[in-house]
Amino acid sequence: MIFKSVSQLVDIHDKKVFIELINVYIRLVEVYCERNKVSLNNVTKLNKKLLVSYWIEIGIIKEEADIVMLKKMLGQEKYNRFLICSEFAVENANNIGDLLDKLNNSKRKEYQKMNENKYTLVDFFCGAGGLSLGFIQQGFNVKLANDIEDVCIETYLYNHPQLSSKKIIKGDIKEIVDNVESYLDTDIDVVVGGPPCQGFSSANQQRIIDDPRNKLYKYFIQAVEKIVPKFVVMENVRGMLKVADQVVEDYKNLKTEKDGIEYTYDVSYELLNAKDFSVAQSRERLIYIAIRNDVIDSLNISPDEIFKEIKEDCSDNLIFTLNDALMDIKPLEAQRIKNMNEVDDKKTGKKIDVNEFGLTNNPYLNLINEGRPIHYIFNHKSRYVNDINYEIYRRLNEGEDATNEKIADIMPYANRNHIFKDKYYKLIANKPSRTITAHLRMDCHSHIHPYQVRSITPREAARIQSFPDDYLFLGPYLKTYMQIGNAVPPLLARGIAKVIKKYL
Repeated sequence: MIFKSVSQLVDIHDKKVFIELINVYIRLVEVYCERNKVSLNNVTKLNKKLLVSYWIEIGIIKEEADIVMLKKMLGQEKYNRFLICSEFAVENANNIGDLLDKLNNSKRKEYQKMNENKYTLVDFFCGAGGLSLGFIQQGFNVKLANDIEDVCIETYLYNHPQLSSKKIIKGDIKEIVDNVESYLDTDIDVVVGGPPCQGFSSANQQRIIDDPRNKLYKYFIQAVEKIVPKFVVMENVRGMLKVADQVVEDYKNLKTEKDGIEYTYDVSYELLNAKDFSVAQSRERLIYIAIRNDVIDSLNISPDEIFKEIKEDCSDNLIFTLNDALMDIKPLEAQRIKNMNEVDDKKTGKKIDVNEFGLTNNPYLNLINEGRPIHYIFNHKSRYVNDINYEIYRRLNEGEDATNEKIADIMPYANRNHIFKDKYYKLIANKPSRTITAHLRMDCHSHIHPYQVRSITPREAARIQSFPDDYLFLGPYLKTYMQIGNAVPPLLARGIAKVIKKYL
């Protein structure tokens, strides 16, 4: 269920999400009309009974009386626009196809009934869904996804119509782990996740991983102990290498019981780079793979052998560059007016727009989009930049940073260049991008576009991360950068899932 009916909305957050989804609906209909050169002004007015039936099907109302509440919440102007778009959608349903299906509760239920993927997955700290997406692309069926961030859950839910909203849980893992079995109705093949770990600075401690700041990691281990999956894939930052052997120790100490049988795990870890999986960036991540003892015995495999196969599988992969990700997308100008990041504009971009390059021979786009032509582009919108930063962006050449002499006279952090060397950095087009991080939500100076005077847009960052072009990131503009930067690249997840599923 993507929509709660208007009569069920009780708090400000739910109302904001509802209005954002209505805005997405309106904009999708508008871009359909733009692309197909048809007008919304000539729509036939729907019979009220048919309109009410359609809105109940979508899920925005439960009965005709709710329309009064809907008008009040949207305001007259937005209500009228939504009404016209709804009438157009009903009248042109055959031509529109599945464009609006993600915003239709009834259609989503149909997708869920058809979801017959046989491999089962649980994803903790799921974020916007990059790790899940890679596994889904390899035929996995998510049975539970969990994150504490509202906006991540909203993005995850929108982009995965084949999953019931009951399986996508917003909340702290510690509130779920004790009764995690109640959320699951089947055995789980793989548990995945990237628990945040922060306590790496206390090198004098014997067990750094036991630092209280790493409690989320402990809850993840506890969840594994409760679910007893065949495989575990845990992703984390390179800095976790400091405690890698302690993590191995924790997994090897796991003894858990299911149906009267005791199980243990063997585990191994490797530092993997996303570029080797054909992701258009250099992004090192520490990956742990644990395997249940009965699977090890019956298939005569080990975590080390799985890693070996993953790396062999990557050996013939193409290495893509930043330029591959930045090609075939509309050029934009930097936003020069403050507080306009949320406002659509022809020159600086729109949250939802017609994709002028829906059909392309770009091999990188074909890989991340799985060969699908995508006619609409999401989140391709440039952010505000002030006069000084605009001039810095303009003067720098590819590969140059804050220490470059040509910006010394206007560099605002010149006295701290030894600390903030990478505060400003113009990306190099013909190499894999530098790592996309959640820090982009702060300013984006570290990821200046190589040949346009602006920083990269959320969509460009998402492409660099290997998300498909029709993966919509919901929420405030700056939070889209956070969601994208924190995500596991789907192509990296896809490569791991491809090997693991051979043994299920």
